[in-house]
Parts: sequence; C-alpha cells; structure tokens
Amino acid sequence: MNKKEVAHIRKQFKMDNDLLNIEDILNVYIMKETNEIYHWERLPFGLLDREKQELHMGNFKKLLTGELDHKLFELKFQEEAGEPTRVMLHQGLSTGDPEEWQDLMLMLVDKMMADTKYERDTVITFVRGQYYRPTKARNEEAEESEKDEVFGHPFILCSVNSTEKQRKTLLFDYVEKEFKYNVMVDPVIKLSSPEQGFFYPSVTDNYSDVNRILYCTGKSNFPDQDFIEQVLNAERSMTAMEERGIFEEIVKEVAGEQLDSATLAQVYEEINHVIESHQEEEEPPKLDYKDVERVLTVSGVENVTSEKVEQAFQTVVDDTNYELKASSVMPKFSSKSIKIDTKVATISISPQDLRYVKQVNYQGRRCILIEVDEDAVIEGFTLSTETLL
Repeated sequence: MNKKEVAHIRKQFKMDNDLLNIEDILNVYIMKETNEIYHWERLPFGLLDREKQELHMGNFKKLLTGELDHKLFELKFQEEAGEPTRVMLHQGLSTGDPEEWQDLMLMLVDKMMADTKYERDTVITFVRGQYYRPTKARNEEAEESEKDEVFGHPFILCSVNSTEKQRKTLLFDYVEKEFKYNVMVDPVIKLSSPEQGFFYPSVTDNYSDVNRILYCTGKSNFPDQDFIEQVLNAERSMTAMEERGIFEEIVKEVAGEQLDSATLAQVYEEINHVIESHQEEEEPPKLDYKDVERVLTVSGVENVTSEKVEQAFQTVVDDTNYELKASSVMPKFSSKSIKIDTKVATISISPQDLRYVKQVNYQGRRCILIEVDEDAVIEGFTLSTETLL
C-alpha cells in the first residue's frame, strides 16, 4: 500500500459522496470499571442524523490521516493463530446479513477486551460498506463520465475512541438574563482524536488485498503491539523511528561516533535524491548495504568498504540482506525537522541546511556556529556583527 492509495481511500470519507456507500454502523460502549460491554447499537448508517454522520465521517478521515510507517502501518496477518481475526474479518466482509456481521464484530470486541484494561470509558465503532474506484482514466473529450465505469471495494473500518468528562461551565441564559452554573454528566466521545483502529482489507496496486490490513494509531511511531499481535493477529511492523535508529547505528559502525555537519548534510542529500528519483514508482525505495555503502562513499566518509557496511548490517540487525526504507531513515528534508538540543537553546533546522551549522572550538569552548545571509533580529533588535580572530 502506498500513500496515493491511502489518500484515495481517505478522500472518500465525506458527505454526499456517491463513490462511497456505508451500509451499517456498530457502536460498542465499554465501561472502564468493569471492562465489559455496557451497551451496543447497530443501525443502518443512512438512518443516522446528518449531524451524527458528519461527526463519524470526520472521525474516520482523522483515523486514516498520517504517514505510512509513522501512524499508518500495512501489516501481514500471522500465518498461524488460534482464532485468526483474518477469518472473522473476511466473513464479515463477505456476509450480506447485518446481524451476522454484528456478531462477528462483537467477537472481535471480546478479543480487544481479553488482555486490555481500559483507563477510560471507550467506544469502539465499526462500519462496513464499499468505496468505488474508476476502472479507467477520465477522457475529457469523451461524453461519458469517469464514474460510468467503477469497481466496488468492500471494506470494514474500526475506530477506537476514548471518552472524557465535560468540564464545569458558566452559561448565560438569554431568555432569563442570568448566569447559570452548568454541569454535564454525560461523557464526551473524543471523535476528533481516535486512539487506534484499522481498515480492512488493505490495497495493493489498487486492488483489495485480503491478506493484509491497514493498522492506524493515534500516536506517531507508537503502535500498540499487543493490539497488533493479539487482536489483529498480524505481524509486527518496523516504525520509521526504529528504522532511523537502525540506520544511525549502521553508520556509527562504519564511520564512528562523530561526523561533521557537512558530511551528515551530504548523506541526507544523497538519500533525498534516491527518494526523489523513485517518486513515480509504486513501491517506496529501499536501501540495502550496497546502497548505504554508495551513499557514505559519495558523502565523503573515509575508509568505507562493502565488507565494513555488510558487517555493520550483520551486527545491528543480524541480517546482511535487510533493506531500509529510504523515507524512514532521515528527517523530513525540506522542513525544520532536526533539533539540536543544547543547555542554552534548542535549534531547529532542515537537513538541507545542516551544512551551514558547525560545532567549533572558540577560546577553549565549544560553540555552535550558524552561517546566515541576513542580520539576526532578536525582539526587534538587530544584533551587531562581531569579528572573531
């Protein structure tokens, strides 16, 4: 699954979209005190008030928002599992009976509650439906619309949302012309910030892939591994943060603990070039040990050999054939994604501007030197320029 396919699916979750048909919605309320189902309700989605539909649509779109390997993870199902979730989801996808789908989803809720103690009351929402994708590109000169020929993709989406108590408020009554103290006891379902969920099936080359599932987490780079393995029965996936850590350890094994800023900037520039040169391809580019050797050599790292890089892969990941996703091993290239933390200040800078930053020794003290093209202004005051000898 690539970012274009995720974006296409996310774009469908909007009101009055004739390329999306949500058939049923199932809401399950779990009490934190008992860790049991307090109430559940299944309805045809079309019977919900429009305001409720809009709230749910916003929740689903929010769930599917984020970068792959950061907040969204395409996962393979485990080959061997006692009661595989893949079977339940596939049955739920195939059945035309709303009650059978409901029962299958409630069984999945039981799996969610088996080894989890919820800290707050929680609402688990399931929807099933279809989204439609044109089978051919639009022809502007033709009379027929691109929607004349579409292919339906059945799906099941699940969103897990916590609740919170409303705050005590002071209201003004326009009719009685008085201030009133207001206490709402009903919990608020935090639809604007889903904690986790999934979209099934995943998509490969614009076709549904029932052997994979898209897992979504609300906290970037922190997927719930118990949920992935015990509930979804899926294989663990490496996060972008973990991949970056692996890359850093490999570089340290080859080049040592210290690199100057110009060399590090060149490393990032070379990797960014790899990413940009593969933008038109469906699969994101990956770096094996030969690619890493080339990047380090071109960047000016001394004494780089295939043997040293291959051994570094073996030491760090215990696999010389391991491939790193190029987009995961570096901060965002054009944004101020690098933080330089010091006791005095925190400096934010982009990888492409890292070459303008140096650590220097001035009068026996370590200093950060930043090359700038314009005067620095602090609180409206232009700093005077000092000449250092």
